[in-house]
Amino acid sequence: MSSDQGPDANSSPRIVVEKDGAYIVQGRVPLVRKTQVVSEYGEPLTWQKGETLLTDETYRLCRCGQSGNKPFCDDAHLRGGFDGTETAETNLTAERRAIHKGGTGMVVRRDFSLCMEAGFCGNRLTNVQKMTPHTDDTRTRAQVMAMIERCPSGSYTYALEADTPDVEPDLPQQVAVTVEITSDGPIAGPLWVTGNIPIERSDGQHCETRNRVTLCRCGRSNIKPLCDGSHRLHDVTER
Repeated sequence: MSSDQGPDANSSPRIVVEKDGAYIVQGRVPLVRKTQVVSEYGEPLTWQKGETLLTDETYRLCRCGQSGNKPFCDDAHLRGGFDGTETAETNLTAERRAIHKGGTGMVVRRDFSLCMEAGFCGNRLTNVQKMTPHTDDTRTRAQVMAMIERCPSGSYTYALEADTPDVEPDLPQQVAVTVEITSDGPIAGPLWVTGNIPIERSDGQHCETRNRVTLCRCGRSNIKPLCDGSHRLHDVTER
């Protein structure tokens, strides 16, 4: 369990990114474990919630990937010379995303810059992009909606009509320490932040507050503080 961080412990939920350091999670945000559920072919299908980790009102999570007490920070970034410079785009996702009009009752939106290739948007037979033009069919539309709602980064979203807001899954305010299932076994995935928790970068800028955000915890992402899937290229273990 991490230590209490003082006067900010009773603040509203938010995450502050330390310069070349940890994520400081404030405001009694629950910390849980979630593991991918995959098909017999290794295709991500959904998420299974595991234990709720014991934390204080404020706690620090590892960002460099080197902590000996993952997911918590043990200041390993100080010993390893971690460069946590943030390079993620700071404009709004609405300014970046492509629009894919589907059939009746479906508009799919895609912000490619947020993608961390979690794999929920496709399987061995099809994917969201292929199915979107055919969403006049109710079964196809339901499958597209389900796939998009399981996308942890929010790269994919959908709306019912062109000029209406995204339909977002009802997700709790929490941070999930994710585990991805690969052909070589489980690996440590990103921190999955849900429920519109504000995130303040160390350079003073604010990330757009969104319902679904994936934060890098391997230290190797090219779009810090966001995850870009780089953890799959390295041996990033949980303990």
